[in-house]
Amino acid sequence: MIAQMDRDYLASGFGLSARRVASYLLYEGRPLTTRGRFINPLVFAWLKSLAALPGEPAVDRPLFITGLGRSGTTILGILFSLHKQVGYLNEPKALWHVIDARQDINGNYSDAGARFRMGATDATPNMCLRARRLFSRYLTLTGSTRVVDKYPELIFRVGYVRALFPDAKFIFITRSGADAVPSVVKWSTRLGVQSGEHTDDWWGRNDIKWHYLRDQLILDDPAYESVWQLVAADLDHANRAALEWIVTMREGLAQEQRYPDAVIRVAYETLIADPAGELVRLQQQCSLDPDPRVLDYARKRLYDNPAKGWPELHPAVDVLFRDTMTKLGYDVP
Repeated sequence: MIAQMDRDYLASGFGLSARRVASYLLYEGRPLTTRGRFINPLVFAWLKSLAALPGEPAVDRPLFITGLGRSGTTILGILFSLHKQVGYLNEPKALWHVIDARQDINGNYSDAGARFRMGATDATPNMCLRARRLFSRYLTLTGSTRVVDKYPELIFRVGYVRALFPDAKFIFITRSGADAVPSVVKWSTRLGVQSGEHTDDWWGRNDIKWHYLRDQLILDDPAYESVWQLVAADLDHANRAALEWIVTMREGLAQEQRYPDAVIRVAYETLIADPAGELVRLQQQCSLDPDPRVLDYARKRLYDNPAKGWPELHPAVDVLFRDTMTKLGYDVP
């Protein structure tokens, strides 16, 4: 599917589909595991020209979908994209690379110097200006008034993004680790690409994302001292995915506590069980008038997947995994 649009989405109207295609082609860029990367030089030329145009435009209450990938972030973003006020960007890492190259933890466009976690002091005045120019001009081009940006790792950069956009809100989506972890493993196996000496998969180019996560989030935090020796060795995808889920969920809970008026939590399981209630709640909390097209599409596309078995994890990882599941309110066998 181009730009995550299926037949039901296309039936929602030409205007919505055109807005989504423009977002996909002109702003998001093509990461390492996708086809069509030949378009990236054109995308970067376009984005840099937008960022260089004079002006100090404002962006009204941007919304960011965060959490761990394979936890409902994409479908939630697609649902928001059907809202009449919303321009939706699906992990626009090319756009963010123009704002600040340090965000590229997957090595899509830079092979060194990335930062998993960033705070308010990491945002310079020039970055703030570039961010507002790019997002504001995106809204103008797509005829939208509110932007929704799905970028899961921004949960580690809430303070940084708030420095760029002080009235930003963050939707933090959770999913049971027992389901999220095998989904990550399956994605990496299915969509990973081997090209000469390079391996591009969930863990970035040649494991660069894993190295950033390990070095910056795990080995730098005494809360994970029990697995320091373990992560120094080569871990399989399941244990890596479990650790990424653990640190992401704990980060989200911490950010929710730190910024209760800016971080909105939603459980994937609740969204599936009660789409009407959750989508109305989310739209209201994001200061969006409920749009019936959002719920209509949800009724067609949301479905529950069979529960996965408990993942086989290293004992030290399993202890952290169970504790995090409990913190989130999930059942632990």
